[in-house]
Amino acid sequence: MADGHAKPNHDYHLVAPSPWPLLASIFAFLTAVGLIFWMKHLELGGLKLGSMMFGAGIIGLLSVIAFWWTDVVKEAESGDHTLVVQLSHRYGMTLFIASEVMFFVAWFWAFFDASLFTNEPIQYARVAFTGGHWPPKGIEAIDPWHLPLINTLILLTSGTTVTWAHHALLENDREGLKKGLAATILLGLLFTSIQAYEYIHAPFGFKDSIYGATFFMATGFHGFHVIVGTIFLIVCLIRATAGQFTPKQHLGFEFAAWYWHFVDVVWLFLFSAIYVWGSWGAVMEASPG
Repeated sequence: MADGHAKPNHDYHLVAPSPWPLLASIFAFLTAVGLIFWMKHLELGGLKLGSMMFGAGIIGLLSVIAFWWTDVVKEAESGDHTLVVQLSHRYGMTLFIASEVMFFVAWFWAFFDASLFTNEPIQYARVAFTGGHWPPKGIEAIDPWHLPLINTLILLTSGTTVTWAHHALLENDREGLKKGLAATILLGLLFTSIQAYEYIHAPFGFKDSIYGATFFMATGFHGFHVIVGTIFLIVCLIRATAGQFTPKQHLGFEFAAWYWHFVDVVWLFLFSAIYVWGSWGAVMEASPG
């Protein structure tokens, strides 16, 4: 009788039965329903449980993510991620980043539709709000050559530090790997802090106009991705400190680097289109503070 735990004679990884996909689906459903109940002020049994359902769903999802990804790390460390499996993982990460690109295409589409067609006859309400030009009447834009430019330089520098960490790993330089990751994390935190400061002192609000709505949706979601990428890199630093990753097998770090470069590229488009071109001709607010 064959040993059920013997290593298979093929390069594919047959995943053991796991509760995480089912639990992720349940918590995702709970999060969505809770958010709907919360936004619509709906009641369940006479109680307003929307915020509680939403919070429970988020906590459940984060827990599933932590446990599920821990299992994936264990699989990688045990040698289950062969070259064939690594290739399939790279396909998956590539498709994920492609889906993220299309996510940002939606926000760029909203911005350019509003800014390029301010006099669209069918959009009579838009003309009333914008005054037929962009930026809309009365909007005081953020000067792109102050804090936004500083943040651009910070993100570009972080792209070089994560590349430094990657090359250090390829050369089996553990100290260089950890230093490069730490520098990238610090730059990511600095970027987020500066953007939060910029939001607090912004001369327009989300509900003020279509300018504010498109600005905060596009840049805000990018900021969320920077936070996710920073957490991704923090996990990689913890794993690197624990002695994980080798020059030949480091998919976790490689995917974090891919994601970070994606965040960099999106910011360059945001800075060029929304901060520079989108504020052209508006009254500029000086750098906050």
